[in-house]
This record gives sequence, structure tokens and C-alpha cells, in this order.
Amino acid sequence: MGHAARRLYSSAAARVAVSTSHLKRFPPNEATARTAKASFAPETWATLQPPPPSALMAFSHRIGLANILTAPASVQRACTHKSFLDLHAKYYPLSPAPCTNANLAALGNALMGLFTTEHLHASYPHLPTRVLKAAVSAHVGPLTCASVAQEMGAVPLLRWHRQPTTPTSPALLHTDALASIPRALTALVYQERSLASARKFVNSFFLSRKIDLRAMLKFRDPKRALMETVAKFQRERPKSRILKETGRFSNSPIFVVGIYSGADKLGEGFGSSLKMAEYRAAEDALHRLYLTKTPSHLLQLPSSTFGENANIFRAASETPYTPGELGEMEVLYASSGRSGVIAPKRPIQEKEVV
Repeated sequence: MGHAARRLYSSAAARVAVSTSHLKRFPPNEATARTAKASFAPETWATLQPPPPSALMAFSHRIGLANILTAPASVQRACTHKSFLDLHAKYYPLSPAPCTNANLAALGNALMGLFTTEHLHASYPHLPTRVLKAAVSAHVGPLTCASVAQEMGAVPLLRWHRQPTTPTSPALLHTDALASIPRALTALVYQERSLASARKFVNSFFLSRKIDLRAMLKFRDPKRALMETVAKFQRERPKSRILKETGRFSNSPIFVVGIYSGADKLGEGFGSSLKMAEYRAAEDALHRLYLTKTPSHLLQLPSSTFGENANIFRAASETPYTPGELGEMEVLYASSGRSGVIAPKRPIQEKEVV
């Protein structure tokens, strides 16, 4: 066995999706021909080979879509990125171009954004717009889609080709190509079944994950933001009250401060100084407002009006729908530390010692 043939066997064995048993000829002619030995690249040849049908069908069963993705060609299309066309046309110019997931990924990306946005907006009606966009990216963004595809076991089935940066487009990385697979699968479920089935697929793989929304809410001056928010709701001015303290004259004092609007307690915080405790109490009050969550049994989604086999182009609604109340989604002052708007001066927040 020559050096080129040994490299070919080792390269094919390194790629899980390439099985020599389903190939028509192995090794190929270009690997054994004397004139092509010098220019033959085993890694490129292994990349060009389609995954075996058994691996494609095993993937559809593993993700629970065996009843929808019944043909290996549909799974192979969902795992073929559009960048693979350039590589295929370079080495096989006379062969027909394979089907890619370009259109499916675009449709699936829109569907995933729709399902995630309505779910977050219905669950957290007071969530600020900037935080809502960040939460949508955290749930169904490119990095999350690539991570989910890796958990699905789609890495060996991906067919793509790395592309450098151009004046019109950024560089194509492996995570970008891998992220197209869950998007294409979402579009296939929508095409083969219904909108409700696609929403269930996204709920199972993406929306069921826990995202720390509290860490996304940052305020440069929470006391000022709280005063603006309380004035927006036409409530009494917030007042700080010391609830508990210990070690005031020691090296490690602890203060617990609560912020009240009238008789209602808005938030509570602690710290080694009154200023720190008051800062945390104001931040806690803002978190309690903007992270107010709708109970799951009261959650209503606009896309839930369509049944399993409903046609979205028909005027009739399949399921009764009661829209939820729109929340106050904007922070007037210093949301996420990016706002440079100078708010009008207001009276200083009052403090009380209890």
C-alpha cells in the first residue's frame, strides 16, 4: 500500500461520517493514479463524500424527528451549508450541485426568532427592549444554535467549506455553518407538519433552557432610575429605611436597607455601608418590576391560536386567544449603562431611620 493510500485510509477513518462500505469505489481513481498522487488531498476528498444513509437516519431518530425526516436526502440537505457548493463545484464541475439548507436556515431563523420573542414578551411583559433582544440572542443566537447542533451529534454530518473575509461578508467559521442545522430542522418541521409542531420543537431544544435574565439588567444609577420609574407610575416618592444593622462602629458593619413607596416595600438590599445597601435595594426594586413573570397557566401566545393542522392564511381562528396586557418595557434613565441622556433633576430620595 502506497503512502497516498495509507493517508486516504487514515483520513477517512478520522471522519466519523465517512464510511468506506457505502462508497462505490475505494480508494478512488485520483488517489491511485500516478499523475494525480502529488495533488491528491485525502482530507479534501473525505470532506466531499456524503454521509452514509445509516448515519443520517440515526441522527433523525436521535433528535426525535424520525416520523418527519423519513428520507436520508432531507436530513442531508439540512446538514449541507451553502458554502459547500464552492468546494463541490471546484472538484466536481460536471456533477449536479447538492441541495443546501440556505432557504431552510433563513426560514427557520425567522420562526425561531418569532417563537422566542413572543414567549419572552408574554412571560416577562415588563422586560426592557434591549434586554429582550439580548435574551432572544441568548436563547436562539448563533452560538446557542451551534451548541445545540453539537449536542445533537450533527458535527460529523455537517458539509461546509471555510471562507475568508471579503469586503461584503465576514469570514465563515465552523460555528456559523453548524448553527444552520437547527434552523433548517425547524423549517423542515414547519413545512412537513405545522406551525405548532415547529414551536414545540423550538420549545424542547431551546426555550426549555434557563437564561439568567437578572444578570442582563444593569443600571448605572439604580436610585435615579427607580425615582424615574416610580414617577412614571405616579406613585409616591421612594424612601430608604434602615431595617437592620449590626457592627456600626466595628470594622465589618452590615446594614439592611429597604426602599418603600408609601406603605409598599419595593426592594431590599444589604451592604457594608448605607450607600451600598441603598444601591442594592434600588437595584432589587427594579429587578422585581422588570422581571415580573406571568404564571405558566396564564401564558397566552399569539401563535398558539393555530392548531396542529391549521392554515395560517385562513381567517378563522382555531383556538380562542386573550392577549395579555402590554407592560412598561422601557427604563427611562441609564439602562444597561449605555444611555447618555441627562434626565431632568428631581428631588433627592428621602431617607428614614427606623
